Amino acid sequence: MIAADWGSSSLRVYRLDRDGAILEQRRADSGTLTSSGRFAETLASQIEGWDDASIVLCGMIGSRGGWKEVPYVECPADARSIAAGMLAIDPEVPALLGRTLHIVPGVIDRGSSGVADVMRGEETQIAGLLYAHGAGIDTVCLPGTHSKWVGVRDGRITSIRTAMTGEVYALLRRHSILARLMEADDATEPTAFDAGLRRSRDAGGLLHHLFGVRTQGLLGELSGAQAPSYLSGLLIGHEIQAQASAAAPVHLIANERLAAAYARALAAFGVESKIHAEQLAATGIYALAQCAAHVDAGAAPPAN
Repeated sequence: MIAADWGSSSLRVYRLDRDGAILEQRRADSGTLTSSGRFAETLASQIEGWDDASIVLCGMIGSRGGWKEVPYVECPADARSIAAGMLAIDPEVPALLGRTLHIVPGVIDRGSSGVADVMRGEETQIAGLLYAHGAGIDTVCLPGTHSKWVGVRDGRITSIRTAMTGEVYALLRRHSILARLMEADDATEPTAFDAGLRRSRDAGGLLHHLFGVRTQGLLGELSGAQAPSYLSGLLIGHEIQAQASAAAPVHLIANERLAAAYARALAAFGVESKIHAEQLAATGIYALAQCAAHVDAGAAPPAN
């Protein structure tokens, strides 16, 4: 089968064997934002030469601005309920005819506050994590533009909390008054990152702490090379402290750079973490496809 993790900015496709192992993988900067109106053509181009009959997609491709909007599955959600919510779509172009295409639904947590939280794509990575590693997983963090903190109990997603840390960092880094004090290079400066983490523990709140980035720069206490890492540590530190109810160890699913930053930050707060690769999306799609087949057949879902 073919597994596709299709987000706002990129498309990752994986060719899997019958046991879910990755045979080949490809990546393109062809996210849903740039592929709008030509999703079928983009997918066909990216999987050229792969003749597998089954294609399953996850991520923002199932959002309102994607190929076809797929309704969210309500929390608590497990692999069986997510698989049951997968939506079949029309292949549309000749290169895809004769194949089955399905999109994985996102998950919604309506919570108790009256303000819902949602995710698309991350639920598939979590399904892959649970399939590959089994029981004993309570908290999963997926850092990124919009970081997700996900509670898991008995193999079910029970809660979602989103922090817009990555997007706020990018906005402040490039478009705020703080940007004038920062050099172009985003290379991590560990000492400055740790200083930002420590500052996040102080009284005053995030909005006050952000202005401190400017004053330290003006007074020469923070160099242009250090300021981006200090800002990153400050934002991530506040994000982590907001997750007071998160159980350890925290399972991190992210690229190497982000995973290392969050693991360092969690360790600074005395929290154990375990790092897992982003390719869990492919594992999750495989697990959901297997589960969907069993659901259709009326059998119990498979366990790894």
